[in-house]
Amino acid sequence: MFIVMSLGGSILAGDLDAARFKTYAETITKIAEKHKLLLVVGGGVYARRYIEAARDIGADEVTGDFIGIDVTRINAKLLISALGKSAYPEVPTNYNEAAVAAESGKIVVMGGVLPGQTTDAVSAALSEYLGADLFLIPTSVDGIYSADPNVDKNAVKFKTMTSADLVKMSGETSLKAGSKSPIDPIACKLIERGGIRTIVLDGRNPENIFKIIEAEEKGPQKECDGTIITP
Repeated sequence: MFIVMSLGGSILAGDLDAARFKTYAETITKIAEKHKLLLVVGGGVYARRYIEAARDIGADEVTGDFIGIDVTRINAKLLISALGKSAYPEVPTNYNEAAVAAESGKIVVMGGVLPGQTTDAVSAALSEYLGADLFLIPTSVDGIYSADPNVDKNAVKFKTMTSADLVKMSGETSLKAGSKSPIDPIACKLIERGGIRTIVLDGRNPENIFKIIEAEEKGPQKECDGTIITP
């Protein structure tokens, strides 16, 4: 399979723990033994801190976006370093560079691309552009819920949903971490447009990612530990 993964900065680089990068690298390398992989890494808490500092200084939002993109690319470079020779050595900075890198047979790791686009949106666009078989979104929650599961004890987890339902939900929520949908509206619309099979899962333990992919090798699952989004 060709797998595109949007790996949130909060679960990979939340505390800049080198051991965490190494643990993810081990799992990613194991997955890459059977599958073609392209990862888009988020900025996490450090990107948000830099962006907030930029706002306090008086920078406009586009400048803040560029600063956030720079942080995502630093995180990507750290993961490339942890992956070693298994990884494509450079961080692609646009979709065409990512397409060229994907032909190398190496694990490709990149960050953000354009202001106004989250790394989820970049990942969704790449999934469509490069014809990925599977789009994975490991997050700090174990799927998509009817409400914030950290606040509402009655929140119901969706085992499956259609991309049309996802788009509808994305218009009804702020999309903050742990809210109804952990995916931003642009990414949701790209998932719907591209007809991309997508799974949102708990990525705090990288072994969860491996198990999901291992199950998908036998054919598309009807249910899993996360939320499956179907066309």
